[in-house]
Amino acid sequence: MTDTSWKPDLSQISGPKYLSLVRALRDGVRRGDLSPGSRLPTVRDLAWKLGVTPGTVARAYQIATQEGLLEAAVGRGTFVSTQSRRLGPTEPLYRQPMTDPEDDDGVVDLRSPQLPDVGQVAALKTAMAEATAELGQQYLEYPGLRRDLFCREAVIEWFRDCAIYQQITADDLVLTLGGQNGINIVMQCCLRGDRPVVFCEELAYPGFRHAARLNRAEVVAVALDGEGMVPAALDAACRRYGGQMVCVTPDAQNPTTARMSTERRRAIVDVARRHDLQIIEDDCYTAPVTNVESLRKLGPERTWHVTSLSKTISAGMRFGIVVAPEGMGEAGRLTAQHSYFGLPRPVTDIVTRLFRSGEAMRLRHAAQAEMARRLQMVVQAFGNQDLSWQEGLSFVWLRLPTGWRASTFARMAESEGVLLRSADEYVLQDGHAPNAVRIALAGGVTEERFQRAIGRLTRLLNNPPGDLPV
Repeated sequence: MTDTSWKPDLSQISGPKYLSLVRALRDGVRRGDLSPGSRLPTVRDLAWKLGVTPGTVARAYQIATQEGLLEAAVGRGTFVSTQSRRLGPTEPLYRQPMTDPEDDDGVVDLRSPQLPDVGQVAALKTAMAEATAELGQQYLEYPGLRRDLFCREAVIEWFRDCAIYQQITADDLVLTLGGQNGINIVMQCCLRGDRPVVFCEELAYPGFRHAARLNRAEVVAVALDGEGMVPAALDAACRRYGGQMVCVTPDAQNPTTARMSTERRRAIVDVARRHDLQIIEDDCYTAPVTNVESLRKLGPERTWHVTSLSKTISAGMRFGIVVAPEGMGEAGRLTAQHSYFGLPRPVTDIVTRLFRSGEAMRLRHAAQAEMARRLQMVVQAFGNQDLSWQEGLSFVWLRLPTGWRASTFARMAESEGVLLRSADEYVLQDGHAPNAVRIALAGGVTEERFQRAIGRLTRLLNNPPGDLPV
């Protein structure tokens, strides 16, 4: 059925016009006002009827199409989808490395940091054997809300060198299945309403937007500068969109490597208090310890500090830690229990042994030392390039020279057997991607292979393509 007369009433829907129109489209389909196969008004026609710009309508149509609510047919128009709505996520957070049987050197994956084995395998085997030898009745029971207290008490030592160490107790901790799960648990605990708004840095870890989508939230981008999220831009976004949560990476902004000053952190917390935002402080990359105060210390009543063992000890253990705001630890643990009852007892036993024996901290420092050598290789190789990096961080941000496009560089690097991430993978919807790539440090390959991979990238940088697509 064709329907070109649809005109929603946006006056009763709060928020920016394009999001109001998206909500009206959802409501129209749910109520049956827009039946499958109905053709919607053209962008210009609907814009004129509603008194908004064509860009507002086009943006709403684009979002609804990505959700599977609408279908766009070139030359024919935009229609209500006749297919079943897409359910669940549509893209993976992590893709396994590819291999090339024709290349003896194999493919070197520099998309996500890979840990070197500095003794983790042996330490994990020992801890597993000890845990197995002590199997008891508790392995047959559900984990329970408070049965992981012994592990939470041991985990406190992970924060010994951090500014929040004297501020937190085991009651503040929520144990999760990795950092990404921790972000999702926090959103499940805090977000409310039909389409809550979450603020993220305009270049951000993709896991933020994936978790927001799972929790039916709208993601709004906030501008960055050399220190990370701009407080004035966050304040303006709050005034325009409202909002319930802001996701920030203050110590090692992913992907730009920026670090916030104490003054900037205080300003972000001030904005969050003014607009009653909950804060997710992403510390999963565990940048080197400094005297800069964490957001959790500056805003203890509203900050959820998220970290994990994935970048320092083992990604496969899937062990994450959330430091909840003051008095919110029990709420966080209840949310986790409603999701998965609690971490498996073998995991908490193994991790507790690593912490209590001191192995966890020793492995962390050994891994950081190994990655520091690889970082030095990258900095030396790209010494004449526009490179951002931090000591102890396991990725760098490379702004490409004239003659290169990020997508072209990533594609040609892959043809050379090197995988990396283009800036557009970190851009939120409708955002602008800078001409840059993120290069992670591969600790899982030999230094010789890693150095050869960096050499290939250096040769590419010095030989940009001589033609432009038309």
